[in-house]
Amino acid sequence: MLKHLKTRLGLTGLFIALGVLLVWLGPGGSQKIAIDPEAQAQEPGHVLQDAEITLFGDNGNVLQSLKTPRLIHTPQSGETWSESPQATLYDSDERQWLASADVGTLNTNTQALVMSGSARLIAPDEGWQLDTEELHYDGLTQHAWSEAPVLLQQPPQQMNASHMDAWLNDSQVRLSDGVRGTHPPATQR
Repeated sequence: MLKHLKTRLGLTGLFIALGVLLVWLGPGGSQKIAIDPEAQAQEPGHVLQDAEITLFGDNGNVLQSLKTPRLIHTPQSGETWSESPQATLYDSDERQWLASADVGTLNTNTQALVMSGSARLIAPDEGWQLDTEELHYDGLTQHAWSEAPVLLQQPPQQMNASHMDAWLNDSQVRLSDGVRGTHPPATQR
């Protein structure tokens, strides 16, 4: 019986000594961790469902609006990500231009919009439509461009090119590099 008591006391002493050693080597509890500002800049500030965002110019005119089923805004970077965005772009004469894509990124500080995946720009007044994989738009200068292959259609005409620039205020479109198109002859009635 004395042997069992010595063994129990020995084991208890050993456990207490190990506990003290562990506390001495690494204090437990919460430790202060420095916040990584770069990681914090990637954290969303707002996540909205069925959202619409409108950007105004210095004179109070609407420059662009964006509707989306899902919008994620990161305030530190000024970036707003949108799913299936439907954008309405306004030129200096307040004409509307329609843009859509699978994904959009809007920088609310610079009013730069990038639309990716099946991007489309439509000029309803002029009757043309432009399709590309990535469409860039500068909301301050009303300039749209793509460095990806584009298809410009104004039925019955259509043209392909490697690059495109469009200036909404001037109603100008410039296609460059590998421009090819079909222009059916006018039919007489």
